[in-house]
Amino acid sequence: MSNHSAPFHAVPGISQATRRSILLLSFGTFASMAAQRICDAMLPELSRVFAVSLAQAAQVVSVFAIAYGAAQLVYGPLGDRLGKFRVVTFATLGCSIGSIVAVFAGSLEVLVFARLLMALGAAALIPLAMAWVGDAVPADQLQEMLTRTGLGSTLGIVGGQLVGGLLTDALGWRWAFVFMTVLFGVVGTLMYLDLRRQRALPAKVLPQGQPAVRHGFVRQAVLIVTGSWSRIILGLALVEGAAGFGVLAIWASHLHRSLGLSLSLSGAIVALFGLGGMLYMAIGRHLIRRFGQQGLVLIGGGLVGVCALVLAYTPHWGPAIPASLLAGFGFFMFHNTMQANATQMAPHARGTAVSLFSSFLFLGQSIGVVLAASLIGRIGTPAVVALGGVVMAVLGLVFAWALRNRPR
Repeated sequence: MSNHSAPFHAVPGISQATRRSILLLSFGTFASMAAQRICDAMLPELSRVFAVSLAQAAQVVSVFAIAYGAAQLVYGPLGDRLGKFRVVTFATLGCSIGSIVAVFAGSLEVLVFARLLMALGAAALIPLAMAWVGDAVPADQLQEMLTRTGLGSTLGIVGGQLVGGLLTDALGWRWAFVFMTVLFGVVGTLMYLDLRRQRALPAKVLPQGQPAVRHGFVRQAVLIVTGSWSRIILGLALVEGAAGFGVLAIWASHLHRSLGLSLSLSGAIVALFGLGGMLYMAIGRHLIRRFGQQGLVLIGGGLVGVCALVLAYTPHWGPAIPASLLAGFGFFMFHNTMQANATQMAPHARGTAVSLFSSFLFLGQSIGVVLAASLIGRIGTPAVVALGGVVMAVLGLVFAWALRNRPR
């Protein structure tokens, strides 16, 4: 990990102010992803506490994803008009409200409502952070910098799943939301201080980006989706969300039910998925130069497919450890390439474009969670996990073909 020890100081041509802001945005993406994954390992406990089925308990994941995706329709153009960092700052602070409601939820319905509030705030963090970096960083350094700023997101996967399982086992599920309340409050405050510092700096040291576009959201969206390449990226994002992030939500439940592992151990094993993403980012710059985008998506999709099959059908928990780790490594090879292409769909309205990408991604996640939960009773968790992996492998082939034949 030593190659990643100072990610914000190793790239020439990026000012100290920009590096500092990117670091804070990474804290924000950590909080957003942790909020998304905090409930994964606690689904069996929520099912027991509220006396509902696992599919009903999974609403705390699916409703979050639906609201997250829908909110992109607001945050994209809002970020383009009012300033991406400013919108991210106040959205982060707003996430604390939903977290507090979750702490005191007395029914599944109230908890689902709290998750809805959290999603409405967290929706701004990752897409507008990506768009802000797209404005601030030269195109030839963009994918490499996205591997570094993505550190927050992958740590959020690790932190969300691990903290969710550990706190649920040790203290109860409510304490996981106490953790989220404090996290959003602290990160939001740091962002607010940096926002004030940014405003005090001379304009020339801040990223200028592309000129703000004053079209309404509908017109901007139409301009984006009418491009053939944009339609391909958005379609791939929908499937990636369903087969990747969506099915990932039941991995911990699968290990708990199929192998009899505790929620803590199940969450810890699945959290290695995020650690695999961190390993990719540590050497990402070398892999990008060695394999190119086509190679990354082919290898990444194939790794996810093979590892998902191992995790689905292993009779012992031991092989699940390297399978989860390598699956994360492969998934982020694929996903990082998707992100780089998404930020370049419409540089004139980058906030709206990246928000559309995230909207499709998390709409896919919500579809994947619902489908996975409904299929569990029919074909079992092993087959659902395996199916998600196979779809990701096929998606890698499709994306590689699209990259090879994309319009120039």
